[in-house]
Parts: sequence; structure tokens; C-alpha cells
Amino acid sequence: MKVFVTGSAGFIGSSLVDRLLEEGHSVVGIDNFNDYYNPNLKRDNIKQAEQNNAFTNIEADICDKDTLEAIFSANSFDAIIHLAARAGVRPSLDQCELYTNVNVLGTLNILDCAKKYNVNKILSASSSSVYGNNEKVPFSETDNVDHPISPYAATKKSGELLCYNYHHLYGLNIACLRFFTVYGPRQRPEMAIHKFTHMIDTNQAIPVFNNGECLRDYTYIDDIINGIMSILHHDNIGYDIINLGNSDTTSTLELIQLIEDALGKKAHLDLMPAQPGDVDKTFADISHAKEKYNYSPNYPVKKGIASFIEWYKTNKDILVNAY
Repeated sequence: MKVFVTGSAGFIGSSLVDRLLEEGHSVVGIDNFNDYYNPNLKRDNIKQAEQNNAFTNIEADICDKDTLEAIFSANSFDAIIHLAARAGVRPSLDQCELYTNVNVLGTLNILDCAKKYNVNKILSASSSSVYGNNEKVPFSETDNVDHPISPYAATKKSGELLCYNYHHLYGLNIACLRFFTVYGPRQRPEMAIHKFTHMIDTNQAIPVFNNGECLRDYTYIDDIINGIMSILHHDNIGYDIINLGNSDTTSTLELIQLIEDALGKKAHLDLMPAQPGDVDKTFADISHAKEKYNYSPNYPVKKGIASFIEWYKTNKDILVNAY
């Protein structure tokens, strides 16, 4: 199988590229190596993959339609896994136009190329943030998601709508994957688990929003990659929305305790009020993913945190310029 992966050098993208290559697939990736965080970390993420002749990575932007056209015209792809996005809830409040351009218009570019070049299987990354402050838990794919509370969430919901439109009009098989707080090796340095680990390790006070009462469904990267691969190999996607989470919740204070235990260091907490755009909780109903795609997460958060801390300790020299 020949697969086009957008966001190929990022946290999830590079982990997926590694798995695709391990399974013997051919991969073309695209990543613009923007400065949202140190782009050298992304270059390190794909250093090993670039030694494989089955992998080609192109440094370009999904908002550049001409470049996408050139890539698609030169390749015959069996599937697209669209992970590229401007990430993060809080920055989206100040950069709404940028987030809309990348997450909505960029997704439209990918869908247009899929239609024009007859790529009939697309997996597109969405987010648990689309659920907003949904009062019903756990969150199900059939729940109403018409009330996003951040521009980031709104762009992700918009992407799902575009995907449905292209399925309806052109018969494309499209799965929208709602990821729930993914963490693990290569995680972006500003995300909570990575950020907290570094700050505890270096004796800095941690800013703990909502007084540590936020609940999150933390999902380990290996479980996410297994889920993506199961969906990729499924023959009858149609149009589908799929929660990929751990289906368990952990409060911020509980999370910090787990990091403390794995690091063997105590945290200094700076308790703060909730931030605009942050949801109170996330909690995935994964029954659909289990029943249709045999999705089965294997990393409870304690096990996942221990694995992440091991990676963090091993890679401190690489990470020194990340923060």
C-alpha cells in the first residue's frame, strides 16, 4: 500500500510513519516544520525513517495547493492519513485566522486532491475538543457537537463536515478520528504530560489550571497508532466518526502524582483558575471503535506515564532545546 501522510514529522505522524514502514508500506509524507515548537525535534522524529527507501518526506505546506497537486500527480496513493493541523486550544483564541486557514482550508485542499486523483480512502484527524463541555459522559460519536468552545475545536468540527460533504458528493471512504489527549514518546513539549515532567524534573512550579480538577481521557500513542492501522485496513468505512481514547478519566492532580512517582521527584504546584477554551472533562465512549475496528487500548495511564518518563530520561540531551 502506498500512503500519503500529512503532518508526517509530528508526534503522531512520525510514530505512524514508523509503523507503516515496519509493515512494509510505502509512505510519502508532508510537513512544513513550522515553529510552533522547535522544528529540530520534528527532524529528529523522522531521522530513522529517512534511512528507509520506502519513505519520502516533502517539506511543504498543505495550504500550498500547487505543491499538493504536484505530489498527487507524481504518485498513485492507496490512502491518505491526514494529521497535519495547527494544534492547541489556547493559541487558537489569538490566532483564529491561522487555525482556520490550516485546519479548514488545508483539509479542503487534501479532499480536493483525493477526489481529483481518485484516492478513495482517507483517515482525517479530528479531536475530542469538538464535544465542548458535553454534559453526557462518556462522549459518544452520536452526541451533538454543535457547541465548540474554542476556535481550534470549531475548525476540527468544520473539517468533519467537509469530510462528510466529500463522502456524500463523491463517494469517498472517509473516517474522522476523534483523538483523546494523546501522549507518549515524541509528545509536543507544551502538552501537559511533557511540560509537567520537565518542570518537575527541573524544580519549576507547575501552573495547574482549574485547580487541578480537569478530567482528561489520556491515550497512549501506541494505542492510537494501533487504532489508526486497524481502521486503515478496514474495507468498509463509508463515512465514519470514531472515538480513539482510553475510556478512562484522570484528574490533573492525579496525573501529577503519577509523574511524581515515575520521576521520583515532588512537584511544586501553582493552582490557578480555569482557562478560556479549556473543557472541563473528556471521556471517550469507544464501543464503536471496539465493535467495528477491534480497537483495544492496552495502556492504562499509569503504565503509559511510566513509559513516557523512561523515554524522557533517555532523550534529555535531544530535548534540551525544546522548552
